[in-house]
Amino acid sequence: MVGGAPLPWRVFLVMWTASFQLAHERAGCARSSRHDAPLERRPQQRHDIRHILDRVTRLLLTRHGHVDGITPKRFRGRAELALTDLGVRQAKALAARVAKDWKPAAIYTSAMGRCVATGAAIRDACGVASSVLEGLTDIDYGRWQMRIQDEIKVEEPELFHLWHAAPHLMRFPSGESLQDLLARTSDALRIVLARHPGETVVMVGHDSVNRALLLQLLDRPLSAYWTLAQDPCCLNEIEIVGSKVEVLRINDTARLPL
Repeated sequence: MVGGAPLPWRVFLVMWTASFQLAHERAGCARSSRHDAPLERRPQQRHDIRHILDRVTRLLLTRHGHVDGITPKRFRGRAELALTDLGVRQAKALAARVAKDWKPAAIYTSAMGRCVATGAAIRDACGVASSVLEGLTDIDYGRWQMRIQDEIKVEEPELFHLWHAAPHLMRFPSGESLQDLLARTSDALRIVLARHPGETVVMVGHDSVNRALLLQLLDRPLSAYWTLAQDPCCLNEIEIVGSKVEVLRINDTARLPL
């Protein structure tokens, strides 16, 4: 699927719904039944939908810069963590690359400060607005939040093993499941595609959030969660045009400081 494939049916449905809604609004029929629209408007509406679906939409999906808690590994989740000095340098390097190679129309970030700060670096370099999209917020690890993973491995070995062996079959104690994350990220994807057909958009998320988005775009099951890697300030580039999705790069960390 990497390198060009038919658009996964889930993503196609999201795009079709978003495109139909946008064309419906442009035809002056927002919030009304399509049966109420004048007959002479319907051919134009179909033309608008085809025009939208034929335009190239480019998603630049990235993760926030380095923060404390990555080493040793912790379940960071929704803990507020500032970018480290390395994280700041990574964000600036990523921002310079995005500004040089693309012209994004908008930037969307998780509500977490580390993502907002990474998005701000890109905003300053590209001169476009950055806003929070709640669907990009990190997964809720519940009782495990900010706990060191090796400690949890000892204290709750069966559940820890399940998280790595079959992540789609577990829920974090007092927290979320991957199904919860999938629903939120799917909604975020729908919003972005509806607002920016034919444009380039930067999305700044988290390790778990990006994996969930990529699994949808690649039409892979949640059980494949661990087959993807997402390093700090990595770059994933996805091109969507017509009925095709093309993943041009995944977890690209070229030009980032170590």
